[in-house]
Amino acid sequence: MGPVLAGVLQLLALTAALALAYIPLGNHMARVYSSDRHWRVEKWIYKGIGADPDTEMRWPAYLRGVLAFSLIGVLFLYALQRLQGVLPGSLGFASIDPDQAFNTAVSFVTNTNWQSYYGEQAMGHVVQTAGLAVQNFVSAAVGMAVAVALVRGFARSRSGELGNFWADLVRGVVRVLVPLATIGAVVLVACGAIQNFSGIHEVGQFLNEHSMGGTQEWNGGAVASQEAIKELGTNGGGYFNANSAHPFENPTPFSNLFEIFLILVIPFSLTRAFGVMVGSVRQGYAILTAMGTIWLGFVSLMMWTEFSHHGPAFELANGAMEGKEVRFGIGGSSIFAVSTTLTSTGAVDSFHSSFTGLGGGITMLGMMLGEIAPGGVGSGLYGMLIMAIIAVFVAGLMVGRTPEYLGKKIGIREIKPAACCILVTPALVLVFTALAMALPTPANSMTNSGAHGFSEILYAYTSAANNNGSAFAGLDADTQWFNTTLGIAMLLGRFVPMVFVLALAGSLAGQRPVPATAGTLRTEKPLFTGLLVGAILIITGLTYFPALALGPLAEGLA
Repeated sequence: MGPVLAGVLQLLALTAALALAYIPLGNHMARVYSSDRHWRVEKWIYKGIGADPDTEMRWPAYLRGVLAFSLIGVLFLYALQRLQGVLPGSLGFASIDPDQAFNTAVSFVTNTNWQSYYGEQAMGHVVQTAGLAVQNFVSAAVGMAVAVALVRGFARSRSGELGNFWADLVRGVVRVLVPLATIGAVVLVACGAIQNFSGIHEVGQFLNEHSMGGTQEWNGGAVASQEAIKELGTNGGGYFNANSAHPFENPTPFSNLFEIFLILVIPFSLTRAFGVMVGSVRQGYAILTAMGTIWLGFVSLMMWTEFSHHGPAFELANGAMEGKEVRFGIGGSSIFAVSTTLTSTGAVDSFHSSFTGLGGGITMLGMMLGEIAPGGVGSGLYGMLIMAIIAVFVAGLMVGRTPEYLGKKIGIREIKPAACCILVTPALVLVFTALAMALPTPANSMTNSGAHGFSEILYAYTSAANNNGSAFAGLDADTQWFNTTLGIAMLLGRFVPMVFVLALAGSLAGQRPVPATAGTLRTEKPLFTGLLVGAILIITGLTYFPALALGPLAEGLA
C-alpha cells in the first residue's frame, strides 16, 4: 500500500468514526446541560464549594465565576510548582523557577498547555497528576460552560439569565470528560501507553538488538490517563518533551488515529448539542458543515504539500519525511498536525518546524482562523458562533436589512462585543511578534535566521494568544521575556474574548425573538455555510497576510 493511499484511508476511517459518535455524544451533551437533576456526587461537590447549582446567573455573575475559578487555579498550580522540591513524589526534581512556574500555571489554566520545559526532566508525579492533569479537566470544562452559556443566550428570551456556571462546570467534568477520558485511557493502555508511578530508570541504548554502550534515563508516570484527557479536552501538554511523538504516549499508528479522534470528537459533536438546545438540529448541521469544510480543506492541502516530490531526498522518502515519525508516516502526521492546530490542542506527533515552508504556514493559518474548525472544547463552538454573527451582519449590510440570527436581532449591542472578540487575538499576536523582532534580546532565542526564524516567533505568539500551545520548535522560549510575554498573551487571549462572549450572550438572552419573514436569511442553508466559510477566510487573510508573507510564504516560495 502506498503512503498516499494509506493517508487517505486513515482520513476516511477517522471521518467515519466521528460521524458515528456525532449524534449520540451531541445528544448526551445537550441532555447534560439541559437537565434540572443533580447526581449525588455533584451534590457533594456543590456542598464542598458552597455553590447553589439552581441559582440562575446573568452574564456578569457567570463571568465572575469563570474568572474567580481560573484565578484560584493559577495560584494553586503556581504554588504547587514552586513547592515541588519539598513535595513527596517529586522524583528528586527541584522547584520550578518563578517565571517558568507563572508561564506553566497560566498555560494549563487557559487550556493552552504551552511548555517551555522538558516534561520528564522537570515535573514530578505530584505536579503532573494533582496539578497539570486536573487542569486538563477543569480548563476544558470552563470552555464548554462558556459555550453553553452563549447557546442559552440564543435559546432563551427576555430573561437575561445564562444558567449556573458552577453547575455547568461540574457537569462537564463529571458527566462528559471523566467517563470519556476513562475509556480513552483504557484504550491507550491496551495500545501500549504506560500507566504507572515508577521512578527514574537507567536503561541501555540498543540498535538492532546490539548494545551501543551508552545509557539513558527514563521515568514512568500516569501517562495514558493524562494523554487521554490531554487530547479529549484539547489541552495538548505532553508528559514527555517529545509529546505525542513519544512511544510511551503514542505507541502505534492506531493509537495515533485514536488520539486524533479524541481531539476532534467533542468540538464537532458540540454542534449537535447546539442544534438540539436551540430547537433546530439543521442549524447545528450548518455550523458542522462550515467546520468540516475548513478541516477537510486544510488536511487535503497539508497532504498535498507534504507528499509533493521536489528533489531526490523527497523522492526517496516518498515525501517530506524530515521531522516525522516513521510509525505514523506523512498521512498520519499531516492529519494530526492540522487537527491539533485547527483546535486548541497543541499536541504534536511531528516536528512542525521541519514541515515544508507551506506546510508550516498551514499549521499557523489554522490557529490564526481563531481555533474554530472545529476549535477547542467549547471555545471552538462559541468562536464559530461569533463568526456566524459577523457573517449575518455582513449579509444584512449587503441587502440593507437588519441582521437576524436564530430569531435574535444583531444590532449595535450585539455586533460590538462580537467584533471586539475577533480582534483580541490578532492584536496580541501581531503586537507581541513585532516587539520580539524589534528588541535585541528576544531575537537571540531564534535558532534560525531569515524567514524561518521569523516564523518561529510568529508561531509562538500565534499559539499562545489562540490558546493552542504547540511549538514550531527551534525557539528557546525558556527565557524571562518569552515566559512572561507568552503568559500574558495566553491570559488575555483566553479571558478577554470570554468577557465579550458572555456579554453578547446576556444581550441575546434579554431579547424577544422576532418571527422569520420572507426576507430573513436562512442560516441553515448551504448559502449561509458558504458565506460563513468565506467570511472566516477573508477576515483572517486580511489580518495576517503581511505577517505570513514575511514568514512561511517567503520560505515556501523561495
